[in-house]
Amino acid sequence: MLAAMSPTSPTPVNRDEAPVRGAPVREAAVRESPVCESPVRETPVRERGDACPGALRLHGADDGRLARLRLPGGLLTYRQAEVLASAAERLGDGRLDITSRGNVQLRGLGESCGAELAALLHEAGLLPSEEHERVRNVIASPLAGLDEQPRADVQLWARELDALLCGSRAATALSGRFLFALDDGRGDVAGRGADVTLLARPDGRASVRTGANRSGPLVAAADAPRAALLAAETFLTVAEAGGSGAWRVRELPEAERYGLDAAVAARLAEAGIATEAEAGPQGVLVEAEPPPAGAVHSPDGTVAVSVYAPLGRLSVAQWRTLYATDVPGTALRVTPWRGVIVPGLDPATAHDLLDRLRTAGLITDPGSRWHGVGACTGRPGCAKALSDVRADAAASVSAGPAGGTGGLPVHWSGCARRCGHPGTTHVDVVAIGEGGYDISVRGPAPMTAPQGARQRPGPLADAVAAARNPR
Repeated sequence: MLAAMSPTSPTPVNRDEAPVRGAPVREAAVRESPVCESPVRETPVRERGDACPGALRLHGADDGRLARLRLPGGLLTYRQAEVLASAAERLGDGRLDITSRGNVQLRGLGESCGAELAALLHEAGLLPSEEHERVRNVIASPLAGLDEQPRADVQLWARELDALLCGSRAATALSGRFLFALDDGRGDVAGRGADVTLLARPDGRASVRTGANRSGPLVAAADAPRAALLAAETFLTVAEAGGSGAWRVRELPEAERYGLDAAVAARLAEAGIATEAEAGPQGVLVEAEPPPAGAVHSPDGTVAVSVYAPLGRLSVAQWRTLYATDVPGTALRVTPWRGVIVPGLDPATAHDLLDRLRTAGLITDPGSRWHGVGACTGRPGCAKALSDVRADAAASVSAGPAGGTGGLPVHWSGCARRCGHPGTTHVDVVAIGEGGYDISVRGPAPMTAPQGARQRPGPLADAVAAARNPR
């Protein structure tokens, strides 16, 4: 329980979600490796509790303490966004990180700022339950209700699920790594490796899926958030009974993963939620594209502005530009692709905001060299990193083709832990020491990666571009 923890106790960084940090350009070498898929995970036996950082339990990094604030569905009011900007400015290094789960991190925090930060977050309504603050990991389709595709209101699901989570005593036992994904049917977040996924269907129902399952019991849309919570609580029961101490569904032994399906169906029936079996496995879910950068036209005549943060990090000035135009009742939507959507603008205001955000250095064009490029913190912020990956990523981007590389997303990692890497198919650039890198393509689809050794940022950029666009 959080009451027994120090707000500034050092903890290891969550490998499923990592911070990012800007860096200058320098030279690097690269060693390219054959294509690979995500490694088969051996079932761990946990002998300690989850020490994932949060907003109250801060992680001690080489560049100061780190706070991770969960934003269910990525929703953030303008007032709450300003509170985070003020906290980063007063207590941190003046920047905000967007994570691969649509959460926000503050870095460079002082040793004794935990209580002051907690007070700011409480006052802004960003900590509805201290006991649950690290388990509120909920991603949702960020364009739900904002584009021309009429789909389920998963943002409403996110708010309902968050309230249910915060009211569940059992849910406090979930790991800070456990993830819910609420997909409005387009397939954008359903393939991001969540532990419990709600996938909306055209008939108004939702499929409740656990782990990598491609089918699950069908429930009415009104029951979907409660069904997701019950699935998570059932996972806890199965994990405890098996004795593995698994934090995520994929960590359960195979027999327990199969048993989880039946246990979830029984739990839903016991709770009075009507279910129907989905008609067989639905196959591999197509990985839908993330929201496009630029203007997104909404059915009500308003425009949503979609932008991305280079390598996922924004200065306070850039962050404040996002909500410089006051639109009453509007909430920002922080996305799992390290972007932000500003909805509800009239066309002229949206055009002006895009111009200002472009001038401020944000990614407003899908053809940008920076589009689809991510990185972990690397040196000097992380002691485990073997290289300043953000510097090398910047060098690669600068040396790349002027029109952008397109193709697969690419993630730069400072070590084999690969903090913050996407759960979908991507180019994996991993530091191996002394400025060298392994490049491969990771994910469910077999692809071809380039071979051979390169030495400077220019050739490194060519190697990464070739991996992103395999022939």
